[in-house]
Amino acid sequence: MDKKYNDLIGDILDAAGEKDNYSGPGKGKPIPKANTKYDLFQNFQRVAKENGYLPPWLKLQKEITRLIHTAATEQDIKEINKKISAYNQLCPSPLQKSPVHPDRLDKAKKTWNM
Repeated sequence: MDKKYNDLIGDILDAAGEKDNYSGPGKGKPIPKANTKYDLFQNFQRVAKENGYLPPWLKLQKEITRLIHTAATEQDIKEINKKISAYNQLCPSPLQKSPVHPDRLDKAKKTWNM
C-alpha cells in the first residue's frame, strides 16, 4: 500500500480512466485572476461589497440617520442617543459621534447626513 489515505473518488476516477481528463460538472470553474491579484482580506471586501453586505455599524449608522431626520419628540432623541452609544461601540474610533441634544437637532441632521 503506497498511499497513506483513502481516496475513494480518485479510485473511482482511476478505474474509469478519467482521473486526469475529467470534464464533468464536478470539475469546477477556473479560479478568476482577480482572486489571485489581491490578498485574502481584499478579496473578502470585494465579494462582500458585490453581494450587498454591510457591517453592523454601517447598518446602525443608516438607521440613526433616518431616525434623526424624522425625530419629533424628546423620547425619539433618547432612543437615538441609545443607538448612537451602540454605534460608537461598534464603529472605528475616528468615526464615533456625540449624542444628539434636542436644541441642536439641525446640526445633528447635517452631521448625520444621508
